[in-house]
Amino acid sequence: MIQVEAVSKRFGGVHAVSDCTLSIETGSITGLIGPNGAGKTTLFNMIAGLFAPTSGRITLDGEDVTGLSPHKLFHKGLLRTFQIAHEFSTMTVLENLMMVPDRQLGETLMNTWFARGKVRAQERIIREKAEEVIDFLKIGHLTHERAGNLSGGQKKLLELGRTMMVDAKVVLLDEVGAGVNRTLLAEIGDAILKLNAERGYTFCMIEHDMDFIARLCDPVIVMAEGTVLATGTAAEVRANETVIEAYLGRGVTKKRVTA
Repeated sequence: MIQVEAVSKRFGGVHAVSDCTLSIETGSITGLIGPNGAGKTTLFNMIAGLFAPTSGRITLDGEDVTGLSPHKLFHKGLLRTFQIAHEFSTMTVLENLMMVPDRQLGETLMNTWFARGKVRAQERIIREKAEEVIDFLKIGHLTHERAGNLSGGQKKLLELGRTMMVDAKVVLLDEVGAGVNRTLLAEIGDAILKLNAERGYTFCMIEHDMDFIARLCDPVIVMAEGTVLATGTAAEVRANETVIEAYLGRGVTKKRVTA
């Protein structure tokens, strides 16, 4: 689904990502891990179009999308969530979901005057879709709650729901587990697995919780110093001495990677 080919990103004299090559296979849930400063978020930002690579190439489903803006990638089915949720805090959960589909008829003043019937019909379809998403995520009790009042975990579920309001090919999840209690994290994991199995979503996630990674992800890609260090199952990378050294430093390779 996504191919990253020899991608680098420099900020002045700092090489945040250096000659990085990796693949995210169609239908996979791929984990992206590594110590702080490994270049994970910078790589995500390049894939998602927030940064253009200094060099290298990124393809989405075989199409070169290097340097495309986020809204153009959105229309091609690539979406991302953020470590800190980006919700419309004064709108309800339902309204947040209904905001997602692009090019709604009601956004044009002329349509609100002369095509009210079409606007209402489209809004009804979008509302039904949003209600289906709410049911899927089992957050019906939050339908009319303002998004700003949600807990951190509930906001992460809402962000996941927003990706379901369009035909996503691949979703980039940036630390979906950060600040989330274990019960809600299990529910988020259930939703990701269900979206992958039943709707064919491809996921790539940055995450520090290795138990969460082990439950969901295969393969797991390890980054260090801006490039790929190792790829394998969660068990394989946990046992990889090079990976352990990258996390914990020299002389401690017998310790277990836990983050």
